[in-house]
Amino acid sequence: MKDDKGALLLENQLCFRLYSASKEIVRRYKPYLDPLGLTYTQYIAMMVLWAEESMNVSELGARLRLDSSTLTPLLKKLEAAGYVTRERSREDERVMVITLTDEGHDLHDRAMSVPMCIMADMHIDPESGIELSKMLDEFMERADQPE
Repeated sequence: MKDDKGALLLENQLCFRLYSASKEIVRRYKPYLDPLGLTYTQYIAMMVLWAEESMNVSELGARLRLDSSTLTPLLKKLEAAGYVTRERSREDERVMVITLTDEGHDLHDRAMSVPMCIMADMHIDPESGIELSKMLDEFMERADQPE
């Protein structure tokens, strides 16, 4: 076995950079989301719902890459805040459908400035943001391929 001391150095790990960047981004969102009464995970769920209006929990979980044990309490809190309703599907009672309320729609308008505030706060120019997004999309496409 070859002894490559650099292989396990933290500063040589892509995974650590991704982990650190993810934590930093969530930290930077907090001051913008607190006035809206949202956590970062609630915010990304709302972004999907603002685009789709209504969808079932399984579809939302797949889009957000979250399992039901994380998604269910999150959706209950959004429902308690008055932003969404959760109802059983009329076609299949096993399926829970999430729908935006009027308050959920109103929250959209209040959240409109968040993406630009984050870009400015992180000192990311639009071109760099687009390039980074493309790289991460490619990374996730490869990660989603069957082994």
